[in-house]
Amino acid sequence: MGNDGGSIPTRRELVREAARAPSTAQVKETQREQQEHCWTTCPLSHKSLVRPIVSDSVGNLYNKDAILQFLLPGDDVEGISSKADCEEILCGRVKSLRDVVEMKFEVDTELTEHPSGRAFAPRERREGWICPITAKALGPSVKSVYLVPCGHVFSEEAIRQLKGDKCLQCNESYTEDNIIPILTTKKEDKQRLIARGHKLAEQGLTHSLKKAPGSKKRKKQASAEGAADAAEPAGSDPSKEPSDSKGRSNTSTPVPANAASNGIKNAATSSLTARVLAEEEEKKKRRKLMGRNENIDSLFSKKDGGSKNRDFMTRGFSIS
Repeated sequence: MGNDGGSIPTRRELVREAARAPSTAQVKETQREQQEHCWTTCPLSHKSLVRPIVSDSVGNLYNKDAILQFLLPGDDVEGISSKADCEEILCGRVKSLRDVVEMKFEVDTELTEHPSGRAFAPRERREGWICPITAKALGPSVKSVYLVPCGHVFSEEAIRQLKGDKCLQCNESYTEDNIIPILTTKKEDKQRLIARGHKLAEQGLTHSLKKAPGSKKRKKQASAEGAADAAEPAGSDPSKEPSDSKGRSNTSTPVPANAASNGIKNAATSSLTARVLAEEEEKKKRRKLMGRNENIDSLFSKKDGGSKNRDFMTRGFSIS
């Protein structure tokens, strides 16, 4: 067994112990190390997380400048990973700045600690983040959440115990669906956040509750019109009511009789045009009546088929 070529070792001799599944403690330690890395490092630029920090719809943290670099046009941008790697990390969740929310951390100015709870070494010294209610250091050891749209960060314990509907920092209203856990490892929370993103997309909104670019603004109006059509009384006969191309009834505005004659489809415009034309006819008739003079008309007589009653100007000849 001197590995001098004189003997060939078998697998049993080389592998002394079979592979074992990691214990619960080892799994928790691995998850803790991953959480510490995610709390301190931006996955796009691989640099330390420094404010301003933003979060996507599933609670992942990024440097805002890395998101801005990713959104710039071009294949590859200096300062971050390749666009393909960034797309794989983001999974299509970030298409604009409206898809992220800027985090507002409470900074502990007296003590600077590592997110794991231990003090920072001089080479890795940075600001510490705490919950403004419980004063606990925010990190992998404390479950943390933030509120949408304001972005203030609290410990989950504080939000759960207070059970309010307004932010404790800025007094802005929020709902239970807009409480976003930060870097959660629970499958239930991840599924809830994914379902929330799909629901907001159907409503034309982004993660920050702002309108998505290019969303249809009249989707709610169309649904309201459909509900109104469904709620029509059974006795009404919609086949007898004229409607336009969008299905809305035009029976509320009467169409004048001369609308078809003047070629105007709009009822109000057609009635106004008919009124103006009638006034012009009246003015013409009035001008004709005002222009006639009885003294001049008496000098002339109408042709009466050979009558002798003629005036002095037409005597002796006739006007054809």
